[in-house]
Amino acid sequence: MKARIGIGIGEKETASLGKILNTLLADEFVLYTKTRRFHWNVVGADFGELHKFFEEQYEALDDIVDEVAERARALDVTSAGSLEEFRELTRLKEQAGKNPDASGMLAALLDDHEAVIRSLRKDLETADKLGDAGTNDFLTGLMERHEKMAWMLRSYLG
Repeated sequence: MKARIGIGIGEKETASLGKILNTLLADEFVLYTKTRRFHWNVVGADFGELHKFFEEQYEALDDIVDEVAERARALDVTSAGSLEEFRELTRLKEQAGKNPDASGMLAALLDDHEAVIRSLRKDLETADKLGDAGTNDFLTGLMERHEKMAWMLRSYLG
């Protein structure tokens, strides 16, 4: 028998929050994968520095992916977990088979982080309307982390 969740958020609200979190999970996983791909495929004079920089970013995104999935589980929502689900849910665009130069990689990642930030701002409004201060706080923290990663990418681009 499944234990009933009794945290003061209704089933309808929890389902809506689950959709937000699973869509975010897909975005985070796609961004993680793209960052890892660029880590593997970067070339040029700044190879060493960018290889390490991309590694730091994908490691941070790996943690975020886990945290988003666990936030969904804390609300008793099943987390998406297949590539097919991620492809269907993500709001980001992949560039399969394309490996831009180093500045193109930085720009592509910056665009994705900024897209995630814009989505998070909308998701925050929805979580607030649904009465979930915990998810709202969680999303705010993620937005701040993405803002910092975007700032770092922007700084590389000059």
